[in-house]
Amino acid sequence: MKTRFTSKIRLAAASGLLCAAVAQADPELTSWFTADSGKYARVYTSAANRTAGVTATTWSGQTSPTYTGVHEIDYSVNWIYIRNTGLASYVMGPWNNPNWPKNQGTSTGVYRFPRGNVGVTNVATSKTLTGLGAIGHLVDGVAIYNDSDGFSYSYSHGEDASPTAGIGSGDGIWNRDALPNEGVSFDYALNHPQQAGEYHSHANPIAIRYLLGDNVNYDSTTKNYSENTNTTVFKHSPIVGWLNDGLPLYGPYGYSDPTNPASPVRRMISGYVQRNGQFGTTNLAATGRTTLPAWAALVQNRSAILSSTQYGPNASATYPLGHYMEDYDYLGDHGYVQGVTNADSTFYDLNQYNARWCVTPEYPTGTWAYFESILSNGTSYYPYHTGRWYLDNPTGGTTTTTVMNADTPLTLYFKGATNLVEILSSPVVNNANGNVTLTWYAVEGGTYQILESTNLTAWTTNTSLTLTATNNSASVTETTAASSTPNHFYRTTRSNVATFDSGGY
Repeated sequence: MKTRFTSKIRLAAASGLLCAAVAQADPELTSWFTADSGKYARVYTSAANRTAGVTATTWSGQTSPTYTGVHEIDYSVNWIYIRNTGLASYVMGPWNNPNWPKNQGTSTGVYRFPRGNVGVTNVATSKTLTGLGAIGHLVDGVAIYNDSDGFSYSYSHGEDASPTAGIGSGDGIWNRDALPNEGVSFDYALNHPQQAGEYHSHANPIAIRYLLGDNVNYDSTTKNYSENTNTTVFKHSPIVGWLNDGLPLYGPYGYSDPTNPASPVRRMISGYVQRNGQFGTTNLAATGRTTLPAWAALVQNRSAILSSTQYGPNASATYPLGHYMEDYDYLGDHGYVQGVTNADSTFYDLNQYNARWCVTPEYPTGTWAYFESILSNGTSYYPYHTGRWYLDNPTGGTTTTTVMNADTPLTLYFKGATNLVEILSSPVVNNANGNVTLTWYAVEGGTYQILESTNLTAWTTNTSLTLTATNNSASVTETTAASSTPNHFYRTTRSNVATFDSGGY
């Protein structure tokens, strides 16, 4: 049987990998999920298509294909900059709302995060409220939103404001929790797009957690994600996102002892409880929504004891407990202490910001970090990503390419999509017929040719092995290999890339 070898392939853009080698120990850079940067974003345009597994690379508002997620990372001494479509690498949709996701990249804008906050014990004493819109990004580039859906109860109208009610945004006192109120419009990844097409996450980012190996199952038949509740042995969650204050957001699992990486890993417990009369909270079902929890009174800068025109609706099937963010109380406001077993055996890991100081695999000497909140059955639980305030100063957010380019010295860490490096795997030889199958990491939409050589000097294009990649992996089989010379080398070259939505590239 003839021996087959692969040559070194053409490097389309090596700069990203070379920079990565320099900064590989920095989780602020290495935690970003860029493995699918060369793949088109896809959606299920209907429930029927999801069931059938039929995906689309163009849709309403996205008339040309574009690539997934984060496609460039740059850094300076003080900042991390990302260029990003905001579109996930898993298949998105469908949604029970009229909005469709769109590439969020622009020629003049980038998103940045402050560097150096991780590992710092001192955080801001004056806290900043999280607002509407992006408060950070998941590591796949999907925007992180806070727990509000932007609407609240209107006392004068006797109903919730909503996108279809036509009564404005409400009084701003009893603010709707996005998960129970908008959950019907979430896809199976628990995300949805808003009016401008920004695909975003309000709660447990279960799909990217699955891709990162964070204790999530995926059913390829139903296209559904679920928490793996059958195990009692967990790995520490990976970093799933970054907030605008430069602190990491982990999945739900951390070390039992926040300072001991040898302690068992378990689910982190939220410090928030529903106001049902337990733990010293007001029983809203009995009193009505006539008072605010202490944290909400502070957020709104008003008395916790409301006037009659500020009351919310009584608890009912229409307005159940948990319908509003103000239906939750923080245990720390009732004398309970974070991280210790209290007198009545109550225990919680996370403070009012949904964070704690702890060691993690990425930060063995300790860092402040947010953790996702879920219940033991995997259900997302308040306050999901973070409480109503950032833990530290949120100096990150959208900025301009002018600001980024003026931030010198600026180093390119990663450049993906059409700038990715193709990686050719070892060829597979069929010993029965001598056929050789070549597989390589590809840029979707790229046209590839296979070049062959017997001496690594003279190369000939095999025109029968030209193809256009329809995913970020490509494969061809040479059926005439058995009749060629014994010493045979291959390399692949990309000759063209199909037109794509290059906004923000």
